[in-house]
Amino acid sequence: MACPHVGSIIRCYEQRGSLSVCLSVPLALSPPTPAQSVYREDCTQCFDSVDDPTGLDVCLQCFNGGCSGIHTHSQLHSVTRGHPLALNIRRTRKQVVKDEPAPKMTKLAIAAETDADRYDVHTSAKCLECNVDLDLFDPKIAPIVDGIMKANTFSRQEEVKAWEQELTSCEHILLLQQHEAKQLSSDLGQCSKCDLKENLWLCLECGNLGCGRAQFGGVGGNSHGLAHATESQHAIAVKLGSITPEGTADVYCYQCDEERVDGDLASHLAHWGIILSDQVKTEKSLTEMQIEQNLRWEFSMTTEDGRELQPLFGPGLTGLKNLGNSCYLASILQCLFDLPAFQDRYNRPGSDLPIVPDPAQDLETQLCKVADGLLSGRYSVPDSNVVASEHSPEIPHQKGLAPSMLKHLIGRGHPEFSTMRQQDSFEFLQHLIKLITRSQHPSPLRDPTQKFRFSMEQRLQCISCRKVRYQTNEQDSIFIDVPLEKLPPVEGEDGGERYKAVTLKQCLDNLTGSETVELTCASCGSKDGFTKRSMFKTFPDTLVVNARKMAIENWVPRKVDVPVIVGDEPFDLDNYLSQGKQADEDLLPEDEAGSAPAFVANEAAVEQLMSMGFPKNRCEKALHATGNNDANTAMEWLFGHMEDPDIDEPLVLAPTGASGGTDAADPGKIEMLCGMGFSVPQARKALRETGGDIERAVEWVFSHPEDIGDFGDEAPPPEAAERTEAGSSTLPAKFQLHSIVCHKGTSIHAGHYVAFIRKILDTQVPKWVLFNDEKVVEAGDVEEMKKTAYVYFFNRVVLV
Repeated sequence: MACPHVGSIIRCYEQRGSLSVCLSVPLALSPPTPAQSVYREDCTQCFDSVDDPTGLDVCLQCFNGGCSGIHTHSQLHSVTRGHPLALNIRRTRKQVVKDEPAPKMTKLAIAAETDADRYDVHTSAKCLECNVDLDLFDPKIAPIVDGIMKANTFSRQEEVKAWEQELTSCEHILLLQQHEAKQLSSDLGQCSKCDLKENLWLCLECGNLGCGRAQFGGVGGNSHGLAHATESQHAIAVKLGSITPEGTADVYCYQCDEERVDGDLASHLAHWGIILSDQVKTEKSLTEMQIEQNLRWEFSMTTEDGRELQPLFGPGLTGLKNLGNSCYLASILQCLFDLPAFQDRYNRPGSDLPIVPDPAQDLETQLCKVADGLLSGRYSVPDSNVVASEHSPEIPHQKGLAPSMLKHLIGRGHPEFSTMRQQDSFEFLQHLIKLITRSQHPSPLRDPTQKFRFSMEQRLQCISCRKVRYQTNEQDSIFIDVPLEKLPPVEGEDGGERYKAVTLKQCLDNLTGSETVELTCASCGSKDGFTKRSMFKTFPDTLVVNARKMAIENWVPRKVDVPVIVGDEPFDLDNYLSQGKQADEDLLPEDEAGSAPAFVANEAAVEQLMSMGFPKNRCEKALHATGNNDANTAMEWLFGHMEDPDIDEPLVLAPTGASGGTDAADPGKIEMLCGMGFSVPQARKALRETGGDIERAVEWVFSHPEDIGDFGDEAPPPEAAERTEAGSSTLPAKFQLHSIVCHKGTSIHAGHYVAFIRKILDTQVPKWVLFNDEKVVEAGDVEEMKKTAYVYFFNRVVLV
C-alpha cells in the first residue's frame, strides 16, 4: 500500500498477530537538538498532561505536545500541520508514603529524588492519521523517541535559560593563558586520579582531567578537579559531558568559586584538540541539576487557633504551581481571570482556538489556555499523589497548573521578567496590560484591559492672574502614596517598626489634593507659581490601585508594612470627580498658536530629584515617562529603571510636527496599531509624533485621548470629534473591593506574593479565598492581610 507520509512507496501496515502496525515513517525525522523546545509535559493548548489517563502526544516532527483527551489537540495539530506521527507519553505516580516532613528547598538544595523515583512512564508511538501503532524499536523511530525522552521539557529548558542569563564571564577567563598544546589521551572518559568516568572536568589551562565534587542527584565525585585547581592555581575548567555543539557548557572558575560563561570556549577547547561541533551532551549541566527541584515556599496554612485551612476545589478555584520565584505572576493572573472582562475575552469553552504554527509561542492561545485551566474546574482536584502519614498530616491540596509557556512569552526579551528572580507584581501587571493592549482583538472580541482605562484631569491655575489650564491623561491604574508615621515601640515587644494605620480615603484625599508648583506663567509672567490638582475626569469599570509603602534609606527604597484600612462595603468616589472648566474661568494661552507645547521638565520636580542625588538626564527622562507631574512618581519610575542601559543618555524626542521619517508612515506599523483598536488617523499621528516607534506610539495615544489624529488633506468626519472617552463620568460612582495582591517581605523584589479574592461559594454570601500558589483555601483572618495589600482591584458597583 502506498504510504502518504513519505516520498517513497513502502508498505504502510504489517500484521503482527492481531495487531495492525503502521510502518510509515517520514524520512526527515531527526532527534531534537538541545536548542529545540520539546513539549512533553503538558499540551500547548490546554493543561492536559502526561499525568492524565490518555497521556500526551508529542509530535515526532516538531515536538509539539498535544492532548489526546476530550479536546484532542494532538489530532488538531496532526490535521493542521500535516504531522501525523506522535509519541504518546503517560506516567503514573509510584505510591510512596511520606514518613518525614520534606526539607525546605533553596536554589542549591537539590533533592536526590528523580522523576524515575517518583513515576512509572509508559510510551507508545502511533500514526494519528492511520490510527495504528508504530514500532518503537524501528531504527527510523527509536533515535527520535530516545531524544524526546532525554531532552529537557520546555519549562525546564526555559528555566535553564533564565538562570544562565545571570551567568557572566570573569577576569580569569578573559586573561586565560593556555599551556603549550599537546595531544590529550584519545580516551577522555576517566579521571586522571581515580576510576570515575562521569562528572569529569577539563582544566582549560593545562589539559588536566579530574573528577568534580560529589553533586546532588547521586552524581559521584572525589573532587580531584578541585584538588588540581588548588595545587596548580589553575582557575578555569569545563565539564566535558555538558558540552553541546551549540557552544554551551558548564564552565567553572575555582578562583571566583562561581559558575561562569566562556565566550571563547570553542577556541579554548580546540587548543586541546576538542572540536565543539563534534561534541554530544551526555550529562546534566549544573544549572539543570540546580533547578530539578526549584525554589519552593514552605508556609503554614493554619488559622490563629492552629486549625488547618480547608482546601477548596471547583471552577475558578484552581491553583498555579510556583515555577521558582513566580508567585508575583500567579497572584496577578488569579486576580485578572476572576474579572468578567478577562473571562468573557479568553474563556471560550467549545470555541475553536486560533490555528497558529506554534501554539506555545502565541499569546492569544496561552491566555486562553490559562483561562480554561483556571476557570473550567477540570484541574481543581486533590492531588492524589499526596499521601498523608502520622509524621506528615498534610491535607491534600491541588497539584497546581504550571503556566511556564505564558511566563516565557510574557518575559521574552524583557530584562527582568525573563529571569527566575522575584519581580514586582504591579510592574508585571503593567507589562502584561501593555502586551494585551498591543495584541490583536478581532471583532466581536474586545480588549479586556479597556475596562481598566479612565481619565485623570489635571488643573493648573496661576496664583497671580488666576488663569487656568486643563490637561487630560488616560491611564489604567493609580498610585497612592501611603503616609508614613512611625509609632513608638511597645515595651516588651521585639522593637520592630510600627506605623500608624491610614484609611483608603486619606490616601485618595492626598492623591487628589491641591499643591503648589514653581512655574512661570506664560500669560502674566509671574513667578509666584501655580496650584495644581489632579482629579478623576472619568471612572473605570475596574479600578486598579497600587499602594506605595516605601521608605527611602540611603537612597535605597525599602518596603514597610503600613496598615491601610479598606472595608468590604461599597464606597463612592463622587467627590473625586473633576468639575471641568467653569464658566467664570479664563484659559491660559496655548503655545505656538494652539499646538502642543514642547516637553519642558517640571523645574521643581527636577530640582527635588537632583537634590536626592539623581543626575539631570535621569530626572528629565523619568518626568517625561510619568507625565511630568511630580517628583514622587518620577522617583518610583527611576527605582524601576536603574538598570536600563540608556538611563544616563539625554532625553531625545521627535520634534513636534516632524515627519518621523518613512517609518512613521509605515503601512505595517499603522496596521499593527489599528489591530489594537486605534483609528488610522490616530496611528498615523502617533507614529509621526514618536518617530515611528511602536511602543512610544501606543503610549502617545493613551496620553492624548482627546486627539482625533491626522486625517491628512481630508477633513475629519463629524463622528471623529466624538471619540469615546475611556471610562464613564456618570454618578454615583460606587466601588467595592474585589481582590488584592498581598506581599510579605522588606523588598518588592523578594519575599512572597499571595492573592485574596471575594467569591460566591456554597452560599450567596461572598467569602474571601486565599490563592497561595497551588494552594487554594477559604481565607482566615483577611482583615490583617488586607492591611498588607500591595495591589487592589475595585469593581464598580452597578446600581439596578
